[in-house]
Amino acid sequence: MFRTSLRNVFAHKARLAMTVLAICLGVAFVSGTLVFADSSAAAYRAAATQNFAGIAVSVTPKDPPPGTAVDQRSPALDDALVRKVARVPGVAAVRPTADGSAVLNAADGTPLRTGKAWANLGAAYVPGTDGKDSRYPLLDGRAPRGSGELALDRGTAAAGHLRPGDLVTVATDGPVMKKRLVGIVSTKDTRVTAGGTLALFDKAGAQRLFASPGHYTGIDVSAAAGTDPFELSRRIEAVLPADRAEAITGSAQAAQQATNIDTMTRGYEKMPMIFAGVSLFIGSFLVVNTFTMLVSRRIREIALLRAIGAGRRQVVRSLLLEALLIGLAASAAGFLLGLGIAAVLPDVLGAGGDTLPDGPLVIGARPVLAALGVGVGVTVLAAWLPSRKAAKVAPVEAMRVAEQPPSAARSRRRGVLGLALLALGAGLLISLTGAEDASEENLQSALLGCAVLVAALIVLAPLLAAPVIRLSGRLTGRFGVIGHLARENALRDPRRTAATAATLMISTALVAGLAVIGNSTGQALDRQTAAGLGADYVIGTRTPTTGIDQAAVRRVADTPGVRSAAAVSDSTLFAGGRVQEISGVDPQDADATMKLDFVSGSLKNLGPGRIALSATLARELGVSAGGKLTASMGRAQKAGPYTVAGIYRDNPTAHDALGARGEVQHHSYKPGSVQRILVRTEDGATARTQEQLRSAVGNSPLLKVQDREELVREAAGAVGNLLTLMYGLLAIGVVISALGIVNTLAISVAERTREIGVLRAIGMGRSAIRRMIRLEAVTVAAFGTLLGLAGGVFGAWAVGALANGAMEQYALSLPWGTLVLVCLASLAIGTLAAALPARRAAALSPLEAVSEG
Repeated sequence: MFRTSLRNVFAHKARLAMTVLAICLGVAFVSGTLVFADSSAAAYRAAATQNFAGIAVSVTPKDPPPGTAVDQRSPALDDALVRKVARVPGVAAVRPTADGSAVLNAADGTPLRTGKAWANLGAAYVPGTDGKDSRYPLLDGRAPRGSGELALDRGTAAAGHLRPGDLVTVATDGPVMKKRLVGIVSTKDTRVTAGGTLALFDKAGAQRLFASPGHYTGIDVSAAAGTDPFELSRRIEAVLPADRAEAITGSAQAAQQATNIDTMTRGYEKMPMIFAGVSLFIGSFLVVNTFTMLVSRRIREIALLRAIGAGRRQVVRSLLLEALLIGLAASAAGFLLGLGIAAVLPDVLGAGGDTLPDGPLVIGARPVLAALGVGVGVTVLAAWLPSRKAAKVAPVEAMRVAEQPPSAARSRRRGVLGLALLALGAGLLISLTGAEDASEENLQSALLGCAVLVAALIVLAPLLAAPVIRLSGRLTGRFGVIGHLARENALRDPRRTAATAATLMISTALVAGLAVIGNSTGQALDRQTAAGLGADYVIGTRTPTTGIDQAAVRRVADTPGVRSAAAVSDSTLFAGGRVQEISGVDPQDADATMKLDFVSGSLKNLGPGRIALSATLARELGVSAGGKLTASMGRAQKAGPYTVAGIYRDNPTAHDALGARGEVQHHSYKPGSVQRILVRTEDGATARTQEQLRSAVGNSPLLKVQDREELVREAAGAVGNLLTLMYGLLAIGVVISALGIVNTLAISVAERTREIGVLRAIGMGRSAIRRMIRLEAVTVAAFGTLLGLAGGVFGAWAVGALANGAMEQYALSLPWGTLVLVCLASLAIGTLAAALPARRAAALSPLEAVSEG
């Protein structure tokens, strides 16, 4: 049986190669993602280790205990403590540091790499006895020597198109500064190599910015030869103020930094894994279809094996052995392709600004085992049903007829099962249309409903093939006899047609559903922004802990063309066990810039101890206008009573709650400052006005000046990811669907060799044969596309009901252009996939074809 299985595999090399390729894609995404993840983690660890090379122990300030009013920039690390640490036995040298956050503008004035606030680093350049800082080797220019100078790392300078001698705009946590770039350095800090920036100041300047004069944020200690870092850490810990500072070994700090960066960048694995799951799911249908067709063609051969003594289990084992061999080939090919994916992923992510540390590919046991498990597992499982079907055929019956059509009873059972699944899936989705929120439970129910709906379409597809193809046959009928033959060929085996169309149906349903949800969400965000924002511009901070000073607010208000500038202070509101956002406003300014729609109460009622709530938050807390609420703001240690001054319809600009600006500002992320300025202009949004507003806030890289369109694009960031996912899924569906159609037509042409020979013999030309095969492929593709579009749009409508509960402005909006492109792409798939089978059919000699078999 092993030799038989091996012979069968090599007897159908071309067809099975396409099956291998379909599974290979999924294996490649899985193994490639795992290799990429392991390689990235190893590169981060290596970079962190190099970054902390020579540092045996790091002294850092301890976080103040909760509730104590201790300045975050602790004065514990001063010159006296540096001298004390230097006298500890085993210490070879000490290097005090002053580090913090610094954001830069590029040469064109735009903020540079602000997408990762945790990686915009500012630090002190601390020269040693030789005048150089070993941690930041100079590549060009010199070290910063005064308060008006700075140095940048090579990557930051290249990204900002900055060169020594340029004047650089930089901000830490206050007014914008202009400093001269005097040097370019290299760094192995993983925060910077992961896409961040590095700005180096002279030591005194860094102390003023990130600590205080004479104080530091850390002390790096190198050990004398033969000194154990852990023992040295214990000795240093003994001389530190116990409640103000601590000693950590350099290796522990390097490991922690590598882990932190790895955690923050772990999202890179999600998208390839989604593609892997989809490609494996769709590819499994191709495996099932291919094995089903091969079993159907080999019924006589299987019957002969049964007749000469092969048992049912031997037949099953033989076919599963074939699947195992194919799975092994797919795993090997997929793993090699996965190495290529892992190698190019850093460049792909780097094109989007996500720089990753360099390092070799790390091939561990995990990706190898995953490739084998996924490739072999999916293939063997997909071949199990066809093998069971083959083993159940009686030898005499199989010798009598090549293929038995499904019985009426079996068709009825399929119909009943399909309708039951359809009713269950559709009922589950329809029941969610009344949901008021997109909770995790409702989302899980929606996903389950969509999965059941897809299963129902797969089960019903053979029964739907005949009516749908006859309906679409009116179009192919325009091609005369050739179109009629193509339609009848597609109807010859509805099960095969349905199985072939299933791959295209699933990918089309995914793409159509995501396209509808993405388009509807994008338009809802646009409407929501327009409905909730009366201002033409919003000037906001990039991080919650950053503030806009009152002088900047006055400059914005005095900008030519500005009608009004409303300052807003943001903070957190703790109420009912929930953490919400509260905006502090001046009632006379907020109404015009926020377009507030109060259901009850009034904005004028705001004041100390009086807040307004959004309708959603009021419903969740169970309060109404005039009611009492126990809550606390920002860093307040104790909760107090608040009166609900009013309830307004949900408004993204106003956040979850509104309070008087003076009270909220006192408890804001940065007390005494504001986080947003809502600007109304005389002539609307113009490029000149936007440039003037940027100048009014000093072109600070810490601040964003956005008009409505930019706010919508920022809010729709998740929608952009959704569209990227959609096009990726479409590409996977296109490739696997094309492979399935090629496989089906190739086997169909082989089965119809005599028939094609007769057609050639009675006068049908080669071009007509090719056209017939192409029309058959287009018919199958159209069938799968129609079912996929119907299922995808219905699923999007039902899932969209959840978004409607969470987003008041949400309404179903069909992206007609995208849907039409999907239909055209499907027809193109059918045409292209039929090229090789059509060419083979047209090349058959009439006499040889008639005499075959």
